Amino acid sequence: MAKKQQHEDSFENVESALTKTEQFIEDNQKLISIAAIALIVIVGGYWAFKKLYIQPLQKEAQESIFHAQQYFETDSFNLALNGDGMNPGFLEIIDKYSSTDVGELSQYYAGICFLHLGNLENAIQYLKDFSTDEPLLQATAQGAIGDAYLESGNRENAIDWYKKATSSLENEMITPFYLFKLGLLYEEMGDKEKALEAYNTIKKNYQESSEGRQIDKYITRVKISG
Repeated sequence: MAKKQQHEDSFENVESALTKTEQFIEDNQKLISIAAIALIVIVGGYWAFKKLYIQPLQKEAQESIFHAQQYFETDSFNLALNGDGMNPGFLEIIDKYSSTDVGELSQYYAGICFLHLGNLENAIQYLKDFSTDEPLLQATAQGAIGDAYLESGNRENAIDWYKKATSSLENEMITPFYLFKLGLLYEEMGDKEKALEAYNTIKKNYQESSEGRQIDKYITRVKISG
C-alpha cells in the first residue's frame, strides 16, 4: 500500500512539474517568442555579416597586400611598411583590414620590417600582436621576437622566446635554427651545460639540417673550453 501511495505521489509530482512547465510557457509565451526571434536575427545577422561584409573585405585585403609583399620580398622594408603613395603598406592594411586574416598576417610582416629597420620596440610589439594557427609561422614570429630582444641587449628575454620557438613545433628547418641560436647565446653567457644541451638536441634530432652537419665542432668547442 505504501509503495502504491509513493507511486501515486511520484506521478502527481511529475504531473505537477509538467503542469508548471506548461504554465510557465503559457505565461511567458510572448517573451519566449521574442527570444526565439532574437536568436534567429542574431544567427541570420552573423551569417549576413560574414557573407556580405567579411568575405568581400577579405578579398579586397588580399588584393591590397600584393604590392607590400613584393616590396618585402625585395627587402624594401620602408616601402613595404608605409606604401609607395599609390599602394598601401602593411601599416595601412592593418588599420583598414584588422578584422581579416590579411590584416592579421600584416602584423607579422610589419614586425619583421621593423626588425630589419632597427626599430626593435615596434618589431616586438607587432610580432607579439600577431597570432596564427599555423605552427611554422608562429615559431618564426617567436624566434624573430627573440632576435629583437637579443639586438636590444636583453639576453634573458631572447632566451625565453628562442625556447618558445623551439618548443612550439618540430621542424627540420626552423627548430635547429633557433636551437643553434639558443646554444650560441648560452655559450656566450658561460652556461656550457645548457649550450651543450641545445647542441646535442640538434645532433640527436636534426642531423640532416645545415646546423646538424656542423654541430660537432661546436660541441667539441664547449667541451674543451670547460
